[in-house]
Amino acid sequence: MTINKGLKSLAESSPNFSNQGLENAINDFKLGFAEKNITLDTAITDNTVLTDSQKNDIKDTINNIGYLNVGRYINDLIRHTNTILDGSIIPGDVVVETNQTTFDYQPETYGGGGEFVELLQEVQSLQTLIPELYGVSAAEKNRDVNDHFGSLNNIFLETEDSSTPVFTSLKENITFINNASLATDTAYQTAIDNLKNFINSVVADSSDFQQTLNTFATAVATAATNFDTTLQSHPYSVKRTQMIANRDSINTQVNLETSNLSGIRTYVETLTNNTSYTGLAEDPQLRKLMSRVAQNPNWQTYFNDYETNLANLNPMYNVDTDSDKASIIDRVLLSEGLPDVLDHVDLESVANKAKKDDRIDTKNFDYYTAEQIITKCCQQLGITTANRSVYYQSESLLNNLNDRDRQKIADALDLNESSDTLS
Repeated sequence: MTINKGLKSLAESSPNFSNQGLENAINDFKLGFAEKNITLDTAITDNTVLTDSQKNDIKDTINNIGYLNVGRYINDLIRHTNTILDGSIIPGDVVVETNQTTFDYQPETYGGGGEFVELLQEVQSLQTLIPELYGVSAAEKNRDVNDHFGSLNNIFLETEDSSTPVFTSLKENITFINNASLATDTAYQTAIDNLKNFINSVVADSSDFQQTLNTFATAVATAATNFDTTLQSHPYSVKRTQMIANRDSINTQVNLETSNLSGIRTYVETLTNNTSYTGLAEDPQLRKLMSRVAQNPNWQTYFNDYETNLANLNPMYNVDTDSDKASIIDRVLLSEGLPDVLDHVDLESVANKAKKDDRIDTKNFDYYTAEQIITKCCQQLGITTANRSVYYQSESLLNNLNDRDRQKIADALDLNESSDTLS
């Protein structure tokens, strides 16, 4: 249901979607080597003289100690969230119409807001489609909201348990190391500054340009190695381990979101189509067609067995737990007027009940007395008759027939459960 209050104001204004909240959180741990690392990565990315190949080579060289290269994984995170907001995370062209409402729609204002809306809608549809088709929540398929937008949804600032959030841990670790004023930290920061200053000073490529660039980049990598060696000793080793885990958490989340969102159109389309195909099963002719053209045996089985499974469904047999089955059987038996014979001494009634059992061959039964029928039925069902009176036989036979009635209901209950269980 749409709430009207505030709707007009919403329609006449811009949402201004952005990752500002993420950047504000990152600002909290921009200090010391982390801040300089972030600045260096930005300088490399924004430089207009370096080629893409040169930029990639530099980034690879200085990423030899990944957890220390905060600028790499933090700026990659920011760039990642930008691709979500402008829709470019989905391969292909981003098409945005302008001037489509009462206000001047500017795509640069929203970062391609139309595509972001599409992503939101696609993820919302998964929250319904996955439970319908798989019988589990979208979260169990790594497809809930945070599996697509967690980086924008404060996933690094919050936890559902008592563990420390990633960004909080990262800030604590960087602060601890920075406050130690280690000589190798200072050397690392100096090497970073030297490379950044050189990159910012270049105006054009030259014969010695590449050699100087490589020298500065190698100096950063060497300084990172020395800094890491220092951090492997107590008490810094604990912070080092935590920073490695922090980096891994960020990269894992970015990879998950990238994987989920880049192919979300195809994934949602597949689930939607599969839902549509199952709807065709209600039509006998289309059901037959689907079973013949589908080459996947799972699809063939679904459509071929549809009518049988449909016949097995009975709301009366729905149970929540195994402990309810006995009461369900009693209720169904009662609704069908069973047991219809209670007294085994009533030989005529027992014989008539036996003749209705599908396990009994009733050939020539019209010529037999009730006593003879009971004996014949016992023999067919493997019930002992030797040295037993007809009344003893009748009691054993009636118990067998009543047990059979219960078993048929139990079998029907199991078939209903099987047909109603996602598989």
